[in-house]
Amino acid sequence: MSVVEINFDGIVGPSHNYAGLSPGNLAATGNAGAASHPRAAALQGIAKMRANLALGLVQGIFVPPPRPDHRWLATLATDYAAAPAHLAAQAMSASAMWAANAATVSPAADTRDGTCHLTVANLVTMPHRSHEWRDTLAQLRVAFADPAFSVHAPIPAPFGDEGAANHMRLCARHGEPGIEIFVYGVSGGPFPARQHREASAAVARAHGLDPDRVLFVAQSEAAIAAGAFHNDVVAVANERVLFAHEQAFADSTAFYADLRRLMPEVEIVEVPAGAVSLADAIASYLFNAQLVTPPDGAPTLIVPSEARETATVSAWLDAHVAGNGAIRRIETVDVRESMANGGGPACLRLRVVADPATVDPRFLVDSARLDRIAGVIEATWPDRIDPARIGDAALVVAVEAAHAALLDALDLVGLFDS
Repeated sequence: MSVVEINFDGIVGPSHNYAGLSPGNLAATGNAGAASHPRAAALQGIAKMRANLALGLVQGIFVPPPRPDHRWLATLATDYAAAPAHLAAQAMSASAMWAANAATVSPAADTRDGTCHLTVANLVTMPHRSHEWRDTLAQLRVAFADPAFSVHAPIPAPFGDEGAANHMRLCARHGEPGIEIFVYGVSGGPFPARQHREASAAVARAHGLDPDRVLFVAQSEAAIAAGAFHNDVVAVANERVLFAHEQAFADSTAFYADLRRLMPEVEIVEVPAGAVSLADAIASYLFNAQLVTPPDGAPTLIVPSEARETATVSAWLDAHVAGNGAIRRIETVDVRESMANGGGPACLRLRVVADPATVDPRFLVDSARLDRIAGVIEATWPDRIDPARIGDAALVVAVEAAHAALLDALDLVGLFDS
């Protein structure tokens, strides 16, 4: 098979819970203390992957890291039984399910050495995510061990890097050279700006990108303050199409001018604040959608069901498609359990442009492999987790047994042992 875009979705882990660990993520903090449903969450993710396969897309997976993270707790001179409640919750976090934060990816067509580069995100801004990178790195080094890839360790602290959630790429076709856009934050009002410009610049250098084909763009303070903790909550790009909210960027006029200079054929679809408010865009995760190109060539937007349940958003989508806009098809998926913790369809996936033959086949799925994964989830994932149970020893036993069953089913036992 030739070079294509592969969407790698994070399987929702058995410890999925609503501990409210992420300031600035309004969904996560707003649902703190609610009961979660890990089994339903993971099966919703499987259903989304099935829908992608039905569209003709190539689909991959990442498996959840071990939880609780005993090694991380040991570096804090404690263990799970003795840890303060906030550390126990941070050690049990299932946030690695949002694979868009796993790494930043530059396809081979953009890089100096002609390999596809991946730099693991350090996620240092949030304690519950800051310990993900070691297990993510281990997983990426196995999945992308072929010489067609170059996998990099994270940018060091204190320069915060949150991966592909703050990175966009525009191109004529996925396998051709593109323009890479790194979106960083300067200020977020009451909330932290998670992506540092220095981290973005370091990633661009590590990937060997042509400086003349790279843009560094500031996210607007208004967007961060409104709850767009990552750029992908207010903007997404695919091939020639940039889809963004009017208030996504600090200086959209300058950004769009630079983009049109570098890529005259770009199609910029900007949603006016007068049509869809920033609040509605963030609550519905309109822009945290997967903008993809199926084999039939029709640019397709995969939105969460909340987008269709928000009147202004649904009306805008219908008008855009009816008006022969750049986006030609809208597909709706149910990822409510992820949405309640602040992650829509785009959060759950990392895009990698590569020949699937160069990827470890254990990380690629078809319908039968998804059946196998779903069977493990239905048999072993907890049905419900109340935040008060996070320190429960019985929950730890159940979560660890479920995780082991998944690794065994996927022939990935030992993946996280190094």
